[in-house]
Amino acid sequence: MLNLKENSFRKRVYIISATVIAIVFSAYLFLKFDPSRVSADNNMLEDVTSKQIVVPVSAKKYKILHVMSYHSPWQWTDSQLLGFQAALKGVDVQYNVMQMDTKQRSDMAWIQQISKEICNTIDSSKPDLVFTSDDNAQIYVTERYLNSEIPFVFSAVNENPEKYGFVGSRNVTGVLERLHYLSTIRLLKRLVPSVRKVAIISDTGQMWTPMIGEMKQQMSQLPDIKVVNYDVVKTYEEFKQKVLEYQDKVDAFGTLGIFEFKDENGNNISQDDVIKWIRANSKIPDFSFYEDRVNRGELCAVTVSGYAQGYQAGLLARSILIDGKSPAELPMKATEEGIPMINMVTAKRLNINPNADVLLTAKVVQDILE
Repeated sequence: MLNLKENSFRKRVYIISATVIAIVFSAYLFLKFDPSRVSADNNMLEDVTSKQIVVPVSAKKYKILHVMSYHSPWQWTDSQLLGFQAALKGVDVQYNVMQMDTKQRSDMAWIQQISKEICNTIDSSKPDLVFTSDDNAQIYVTERYLNSEIPFVFSAVNENPEKYGFVGSRNVTGVLERLHYLSTIRLLKRLVPSVRKVAIISDTGQMWTPMIGEMKQQMSQLPDIKVVNYDVVKTYEEFKQKVLEYQDKVDAFGTLGIFEFKDENGNNISQDDVIKWIRANSKIPDFSFYEDRVNRGELCAVTVSGYAQGYQAGLLARSILIDGKSPAELPMKATEEGIPMINMVTAKRLNINPNADVLLTAKVVQDILE
């Protein structure tokens, strides 16, 4: 009888022990092989359940060098950088900004000096990516690194990228800037329906030549408007003479480059001083293609957004750094939408009274940015 009881007791202990062991072993297997709980350290670990490799995701800090063709603070260049940074939100980036300052210092000695400094910085710091804005940075920096190991992303390039050797290059892509010539003149016509003849005046900057060519081709689409001349002038005095000469010859004039006009000592005249002089001396409507000029007193423009240029460039950079894309895989395209702008201070000075429908479709500037 005693042996029967002992056997029964031993049997129960055996069953309980076996159950506990089974539970513990099952828990061990679950914790070890559940894919959602597999951790990854500096080595690649094999997920036994799925037979896949779990690769550790490192919180890498990327080094990006931003080369401005121009300077900061300035709305055009600053807005491009802001857009670029917005597109890379959430990515750990260390930015280094270098300014070529070629709007304020266009002499070749300076351009060669600052270009050398920038290239030395690229060679020594070896950034993960270089973001170059506007054409001069392409001419004096990006072209030197074609097909190198460092990816380059550009924004606001006016020239055909083929001229810079970008087409077919394995390490360069970016965003093209195409001005809204016809839209701007159509906006001018809505403001001043009597406009028939216009003139275009520009400095001698390299980027303006292809843009004048584009404008000439497109103007055939506006048969009721005649561009009497495209003037490219070197000095500030020549510019002022042209503006005064056109007061009785055209109905309006437009400006392209207004940064490289030189005074008698060879120094660059600031954009602010050029537009102040126009406001004080011109009695006919003036137009341009840039937001900052309308803010400073030119009558109207359909502008290219610097922020949109930078943002699209930032998306390209994100594809390269985060998604592992090659720049050669990412097409070079222009931003498309323009922003109509009207300066009402200038409109009132010229006795122009825009219709309500024009004002409702434009960004209206109510003062002059000094």
